[in-house]
Amino acid sequence: MRNIKLTIQYDGTNYHGWQIQRSAVTIQGILQETIKKITGEDTKVVGAGRTDAGVHAIEQIASFKSSTELPPDIIKSALNAILPDDIRIIDVCNTESTFHPRYDAKSKIYFYVISTDRIISPFLSRYIWKIPYKLNFYEMNRALKLLKGSHDFAAFRASGCGAKSTVRTILNISLESLNVINFMTAGLNGNFLKIRIEADAFLRHMARNIVGTIIEVGKGKISEEDIKKILASKDRRFAGPAASARGLFLEKINF
Repeated sequence: MRNIKLTIQYDGTNYHGWQIQRSAVTIQGILQETIKKITGEDTKVVGAGRTDAGVHAIEQIASFKSSTELPPDIIKSALNAILPDDIRIIDVCNTESTFHPRYDAKSKIYFYVISTDRIISPFLSRYIWKIPYKLNFYEMNRALKLLKGSHDFAAFRASGCGAKSTVRTILNISLESLNVINFMTAGLNGNFLKIRIEADAFLRHMARNIVGTIIEVGKGKISEEDIKKILASKDRRFAGPAASARGLFLEKINF
């Protein structure tokens, strides 16, 4: 039995997240259906990160067990021939039988893009959260730095989160101001903010809840001191609203 590793990119706009659901179209569900068409096997595709509905991935890592004798390059070509255009298999390879995308991951990196303009390019609108207000970059940056390190992030997890522990370690977190985003070799001008978070693991909606809270800091509704209180409270009601899923990207999994 082979353990086959996939590197996947997807636009999450049309999907109800990664994890398979009975009554919804998901990335995991489509992958499993497609693999069955190629190998004839019912198999479970295990992903490194369970991205939410509408969230995108530049590098999602997954694996599945199979008895197929097809070489990796044929599996890759066959998958891409059947999968919808908004899901692409970037690489396929054989890996160790013990490899597990989620348990072996050392860290995951997400980034989030915000526009503070009133008008957004139609080529970016489905991938950016529009906040048409002037935000205090300095205060947002200071507040973000308070989240770096190991903390109990219970106040930043969504209901239904099944994690046994709510302690997570944010290894790196940054805020960047951008005046242009490159698209199809063209520069699309605007006022953009990019929040990038690397952590050992994420709670359900943790990245989106952090972004939503930091936006409230930028609006002046939450202070730097409030961030400390929110962390200490371990209560989701005290943090800001969840950011829209459309601006969130799973960038990379480190093993």
